[in-house]
Amino acid sequence: MEDSELLQSPRKRQKFSDDRSDHSVQPATVPIMASANVQGAGAPQSIHNEQLSKEAEVGITEFVGPDLPGFVGILKKRYTDFLVNEILPSGQVVHLDNLKPPAGKQQEKRREAEKPSSATANESNPARSDALKPVPEPISEPGFKPVPKFTSEAASVPTSDPALEPATAAVPEFVPVSVRGPEAASGLPVKAEVPQDESSSADPAAKWQAYASEASAIQLSSEDEALLNSYFGPEVVKETLALYHRVLNSPHRKVREYGTVKSAAITNRGLRTEIHEAMRRIFKSRLGTVTDDNGAMIITAASGKSSWGSRSTDNAMRRQPQQKGKLGWQELGGEYLHFSLYKENKDTMEVVAFLARQLKMKPQAFQFAGTKDRRAVTVQRVSVYRVYADRIFPLNRSLRGAQIGNYQHQPTGLELGELTGNEFVITLRECDFGAAAELSAEQRVKAASDVVGTTIRHLSERGYINYYGLQRFGTFSTRTDTIGVKMLQGDFKGAIDAILDYSPTALAAAQDPLSGNDMVSSDDKARAHALHSFKSTGKAHPAIDDLPRKFSAEANIVRYLGGSGRSSDYHGAIQTIPRNLRLMYVHAYQSLVWNFAASERWKRFGERVLEGDLVLIKEHKDKAADAVRPDDIDADGEVVVHPTEEDSAQSAENFFTRARALSKDEAESGDYTIFDVVLPTPGYDILYPANDMAEFYKTFMAAERGGGLDPHDMRRKWKDISLSGSYRKLLARPADEFSFDVKAYTSDNEQFVQTDVDRLNRSNADANGHKVESKVSEDQGSGETASKIAVILKLQLGSSQYATMALRELMKLGGVQTYKPDFGGGR
Repeated sequence: MEDSELLQSPRKRQKFSDDRSDHSVQPATVPIMASANVQGAGAPQSIHNEQLSKEAEVGITEFVGPDLPGFVGILKKRYTDFLVNEILPSGQVVHLDNLKPPAGKQQEKRREAEKPSSATANESNPARSDALKPVPEPISEPGFKPVPKFTSEAASVPTSDPALEPATAAVPEFVPVSVRGPEAASGLPVKAEVPQDESSSADPAAKWQAYASEASAIQLSSEDEALLNSYFGPEVVKETLALYHRVLNSPHRKVREYGTVKSAAITNRGLRTEIHEAMRRIFKSRLGTVTDDNGAMIITAASGKSSWGSRSTDNAMRRQPQQKGKLGWQELGGEYLHFSLYKENKDTMEVVAFLARQLKMKPQAFQFAGTKDRRAVTVQRVSVYRVYADRIFPLNRSLRGAQIGNYQHQPTGLELGELTGNEFVITLRECDFGAAAELSAEQRVKAASDVVGTTIRHLSERGYINYYGLQRFGTFSTRTDTIGVKMLQGDFKGAIDAILDYSPTALAAAQDPLSGNDMVSSDDKARAHALHSFKSTGKAHPAIDDLPRKFSAEANIVRYLGGSGRSSDYHGAIQTIPRNLRLMYVHAYQSLVWNFAASERWKRFGERVLEGDLVLIKEHKDKAADAVRPDDIDADGEVVVHPTEEDSAQSAENFFTRARALSKDEAESGDYTIFDVVLPTPGYDILYPANDMAEFYKTFMAAERGGGLDPHDMRRKWKDISLSGSYRKLLARPADEFSFDVKAYTSDNEQFVQTDVDRLNRSNADANGHKVESKVSEDQGSGETASKIAVILKLQLGSSQYATMALRELMKLGGVQTYKPDFGGGR
């Protein structure tokens, strides 16, 4: 998947519909193909065996359709062979198609003045109004075969540059009604009201009174508005909204300067607690509530510590005054700037760290739903708190291998796991289908298309085992799950030794540059040399100087252990590692157990739904046999009013995923399929299956391979490694829309799919009347025989699903050969 899931957020869900019928697909007969031969064709036996060994070590052993034909291909030979675009919860596929920041204040004035005429034109021309809705296109290269035709949801993220495509991108309006005066009605330029500093106001109290009397620009949902009215009444709600408006538009004043709002006495203590929680949620902790001696609720601006959360970066940003002439955050749309991050052959954190350094901020100020692959071209949304687009926009000039754009302000930032999934466009090169050598290129392409068409339909209908991919377990000589199990065992010294482990081959190459071992990367050599130096001498500073910056965990450990009197404080050393990395280790252990459990479940029972299998409660509320409504009369004889789901301010189901076991009748009813069944990762807050699989968890985890742990004892004194557990679907499958193409080619430098930046460059060149040579290969009729076959796949997978595991099912045993540009096993 290629999201490195550093945290397992309970918000992560499989969002794609799995209500298709479950039936087997008979493999097509392809005379020139031989599955047994394909498994070993085109790949050295040593690479084939290494791949199988690595997969078996982490429990990846089974196939849903082992008898179908497969093929061999090389993955990621070029980083442009692996395109990943994030899919937002709305279903929108994220693209980078506009590098310009939103229009400045002067442009806003002009557009505001011009708005009446343009709005009238759009109202009188519905066709043009519809044209403003951007519609993503499928792969446009000739010959692409949809199965069926690929379509995707209309986008809501700001799209292409209005100057280049005026008919396809709506112009955002940033000046709300509340800041318009008589000038707006007359068509004159509008000047936004920006609160001035106290020194420039002769009567601050009068100014705040004026704010209180004007209509608030804050828009509440109908549910929240009704809730507040039931608590306080319309007059208090109006004053509260005015207070909130003052806080948002001038966030740097002292708390007492905003004034207070007082409600009538509320004697019910439980109701007061409910009000406190609702106020924090609705006003995002910007307002505080206290109760006086008479039970009245006093509403004030929250103090700095609680108003903006506990992030130190937020405090730093609050100290930055709003720039003169800038629209307020509320007028822009919110305090968080969201933008699309496009990167090539770079880690997400590498680009984020660069942006943070340039803006003189901490990397923690940036939020994103998940990290993406390094060796790939990826596009994802990122958010940052209280930064104007025109401040971050100039950084595109200094970014290398990355671009940012499609800016939009939102009231909230992104959270880890806040995505539906990812769209992949994958190019597999040098594909071998076991075809006869005497066949022409055209015949080989046709035969390959038959095989790919059969296998991809099978993948869509019967799915694949939803294994955690190899990248979940790291690329170092010691796997991340090995470190995680030592942490769970309380063996912190063992965990430290594993993190600081290095390959003897890498050390030999570092100590003897003329040894001829040029397959070891320079970073691996430097890492091995630095860690060997620290272990030999105990001196931290020389080792830290030699360590490449990307090895932050090793640097933190060396720095800590090298301090006076701390050489044996391994627990303290572990705590210096960034929290997301610490979590990655223990989550890798959970993933290992899940993989082995999934293989065992499939080997024993296959597609059968069993008594005791687990399903998610939220997905099957209407089927729950024990879904009995609570009593309508309480113990005191009072009528109980049950809130509907949408009336509840917060529900535990929004934060926790719950599962239940199926009864015998439910398992045999036919209402549930194998795509409904989930398996747990070990933890203290989950259920284990109420069948034979529960015993497997106990036996596996108690064995040496499982670390000698107890699945029912996963709490630890150290909160970071106290695992609550989670649930994961046993099988996964792509979304309904997918497509593929098969091409014959000659040169490894040929590129088959345009990236977002390729499209941007072409659009800009066309707008300026320039001609740009396409990077995407086309048949130029050179006469040279195309000797190689490439398969291009386009598919969408849910969050936490791994594309490499889908490819494994598609290509079968040993078929996916990941390209290695240099020696990667020396760490």
